[in-house]
Amino acid sequence: MDVKCYGILLLSVSMVVAVPGAALAADWPQWGGHDGRNFASDEKGIPDSFSPAVPKDEKTGTEAAPEKNIKWKVKLGSQTYGNPTVSGGRLFIGTNDASLSDPRLKKTGGGLVMGLEEATGKLLWQLPIPRMRTKDSNFNFDQLNLGVCSSPTVDGDRVYLVTNRGEVLCLDVQGQANGNDGPFQDEGQYMVGPGDLPTKPGRFDKKDLPAPPPAVTVAPTDGDIIWRYDMLAEADSWPQDAVDCSIVVLGDNIYVCTSNGVDKSHHVRPSPNCPDLIVLNKKTGDLVAVSDPPLGNAIFHGDWSSPALAKVNGKDLVLWGGGDGVCYAFDAVPVPGENGKNPTIRSAWKFDCNPPHNKMKDGKPLAYNKNHEGPSEIIGTPVFYKNRVYTTVGQDSQHGNGPGCLSCIDAAKTGDVTESGKIWQYHKIQRSFSTVSIVDGMVFAADYAGIVHCVDAETGNAYWTHDLGAHVWGSTFAVDGKVLIGDEKGKVTVFAAAKEKKVLSQAQFDVPVYATPIAANGGLSVANQTYLYAIQAPKP
Repeated sequence: MDVKCYGILLLSVSMVVAVPGAALAADWPQWGGHDGRNFASDEKGIPDSFSPAVPKDEKTGTEAAPEKNIKWKVKLGSQTYGNPTVSGGRLFIGTNDASLSDPRLKKTGGGLVMGLEEATGKLLWQLPIPRMRTKDSNFNFDQLNLGVCSSPTVDGDRVYLVTNRGEVLCLDVQGQANGNDGPFQDEGQYMVGPGDLPTKPGRFDKKDLPAPPPAVTVAPTDGDIIWRYDMLAEADSWPQDAVDCSIVVLGDNIYVCTSNGVDKSHHVRPSPNCPDLIVLNKKTGDLVAVSDPPLGNAIFHGDWSSPALAKVNGKDLVLWGGGDGVCYAFDAVPVPGENGKNPTIRSAWKFDCNPPHNKMKDGKPLAYNKNHEGPSEIIGTPVFYKNRVYTTVGQDSQHGNGPGCLSCIDAAKTGDVTESGKIWQYHKIQRSFSTVSIVDGMVFAADYAGIVHCVDAETGNAYWTHDLGAHVWGSTFAVDGKVLIGDEKGKVTVFAAAKEKKVLSQAQFDVPVYATPIAANGGLSVANQTYLYAIQAPKP
């Protein structure tokens, strides 16, 4: 089954206050860099152009060209979707295990988390996450060799991410180099996998579990799991294709999307009571609260958006794009559950991001993705900027192009704010996986069709568009007067961050660029499917 048949949700996708970007010469510790999830950075000195080395091609006559502004590159797996994150001199990224060469371990088509030295790209530790195989024919998850699609979130000396097996992991930033910390001590068993499961975890008796493979001896260059929370077994999540949530941290809590969705039929939601968001204690992994009520059968295809944080009128809100196409704001502070139920985070407002013409035709409701029409879910992450929320809608890439919408929402309203909270909607964008970047009063967004849109942040009026000529899976990234975007044909296009369109350069890689570029500490990081590149202009 080809990965191009599926929307890999990038995704999959920072302070509690609204800020346009990270500080100059600062880390980039999470998806979007900061809690508002705006893909914009205040870094300076980022080069206008860069390129990998180009070998001579005798068939086409293309001359060899040396690399330009490449500091180092590191081999990843064969598929990489989440962008890297940087904190404390270390860089963290998820990929698949196709390049795993440790003789102790087998490639399973699973994931791999890598901890690297930021300055050199040296591998400090890695944690393989073996594929979770199951004999349940309706369970269409972790079967595409996608690896870890979640961008790691770094908070102090801990790394939080969601694995290809639907787990939330808390890792030590130093790996096993400082010993095996935390209550979790079974990394040697974890790295070789659970064996084949008779059905989805949580839906069988533990006595039916097969005997796992023999554990391996843990090495100093292995990852160190502090705690583990299994969303499939403990929250009854049934993911569709992949999980991709990038976690956000507030105080002692982390907020996670469960990626619940449909089964292989694409019509049945096997876990309608699964919460769409869960809140875990960041120190212990204990369940703190859930979102309630669950979307259940209202989910079109899957819950794939990552949460963002906002502070509005002195209150902390969790922003999230639902699998029903609705953008939600939850009060971040849990309230006690009733009648013995879990504590909950309650909705402060909701906004239907599908405009009427995307849902109705000739007075009749449009079915989801029939003839490339109908409403869409939210895949990108809602962005909080100057008391407003910006988000797109989109669908699985197998569904192709179709009508989308970019919405600008007043974050200070309450209740159903579909009308009262609508500041503007931009209808010229098609279905999108992307999270927007906002800088200097401009919103930059890309759609799956490959069109980059520059829109006025105040009015929603378009300044310009540009056709990349290739599908886009990642997000735009604004930095140092520039906007970067990767595409499926392996190009990274660099625009001027301006109201008049200007293409500054294009870098051509030999494999697709699905991840979003990021900047930290004066340098740029670009991951394509198989390599991670550190990009930096030569020092004067």
